[in-house]
Amino acid sequence: MRSRSASAVAGIAAIALMATACNSDDSDGGDEGTAEGTLVIWSDPERADAIQGAAAEFAEANGIEVDVQGLAFDDIQGDLLNAHQAGNAPDVFIGAHDWTGNLVRNGAVTPVELTGDQAGGVDETAVEALSFDGQLFGVPYSQENIFLMRNTDLAPDAPETFEELVEVGTELKDAGDTSEVLAMAVGQEGEPFRMNALFTSAGGYLFGQDDTGTWDPSDLGVGSDESIAAMEKIAEYGEDGEGVLRRSIDTENDANLFYEEEAPFFIAGPWNIGDANEAGIDFEISPIPGFEGENPASPYIGYQAFFVTEGSANSALAQEFVTNYVTSTDFILSLYEADPRTPVQTEALESVSADDPNIAAIAEAGAEGMPMPSIPEMGETWEPLGQAQAQAIAGNDVREAMEAAHNTIAEQIGE
Repeated sequence: MRSRSASAVAGIAAIALMATACNSDDSDGGDEGTAEGTLVIWSDPERADAIQGAAAEFAEANGIEVDVQGLAFDDIQGDLLNAHQAGNAPDVFIGAHDWTGNLVRNGAVTPVELTGDQAGGVDETAVEALSFDGQLFGVPYSQENIFLMRNTDLAPDAPETFEELVEVGTELKDAGDTSEVLAMAVGQEGEPFRMNALFTSAGGYLFGQDDTGTWDPSDLGVGSDESIAAMEKIAEYGEDGEGVLRRSIDTENDANLFYEEEAPFFIAGPWNIGDANEAGIDFEISPIPGFEGENPASPYIGYQAFFVTEGSANSALAQEFVTNYVTSTDFILSLYEADPRTPVQTEALESVSADDPNIAAIAEAGAEGMPMPSIPEMGETWEPLGQAQAQAIAGNDVREAMEAAHNTIAEQIGE
């Protein structure tokens, strides 16, 4: 099956109302990671102080201490799994939604319960992204997605289709106003994260989903006729075609092409906003346009969330914190002030968008996006798929490249 989200979205209300029994407080309170009377939270250092301050009210109301410990974000998942095995894991931790499948399969996290009102106040796709096998395993609070950034002096209007983008950019290039049509990183090894927007617009897919909305690794679509046709269409704009997409543009030079006004359009992310402002470029943000007459472009969306560790010594308090406190607007806004990420809580998003229109534009650009698959098998796809896409852009045989990538991925995930 290739249905992306209909069944999962339809089940969100059930997920939100689902009762989950809290774990009893029978684990060893002498463990190093957590002790009864102290709620231990793992976060990256950038947000640790903000969480500590924001959680002070919760601590006082419940007569406990809250200890927020800072770890490098990229280390949290691995350290959490090790600590969980050793019996000294934290009660709560921040993580990425695409960790969910691996965390669940390792028995490291427990389902969380949201009321209908709480779930209704959060972007429904975010709730879908944190769900696995029909259960919700984390409370999402922020999202991150790529978008089209354009120089409004060069391109006043947002293109409605990819063809229109190419037409406008080509006219500027032919007139000598720019040297590139589009700054989109491809690189020698490919960039599947960025390419997914065009890949899905043209009908390609990576994994299907089952009836619960869970990603299905047995439905691998890389070598399907739909995905091959999608890459053949994209390759028309590659090095043997229009020359819009090229391996010589990568993450080392794509941004500078835009900042130096050598490209009117840029496939960018939130991490580029600050530098674009410093460059003095007049820019606007809009959705990445899809192909004319095809599906909307669907960029990957990454969500960050608060998880409750399975077997926590303070499971009842941990559940209370993530469901009734992390979902509050005031808490989300306090985190935003320390680390400005697009909120998925509706009231918080409206509040920050009033002060920064770029936040609203980024969220709108992700409206047609898809959560990055959260199954462990996803990790085996990046390199083979990226290489196949780079070969297609280079002008090599698309079917041969995509079928080879499909076979490599299937072998690595055991399909």
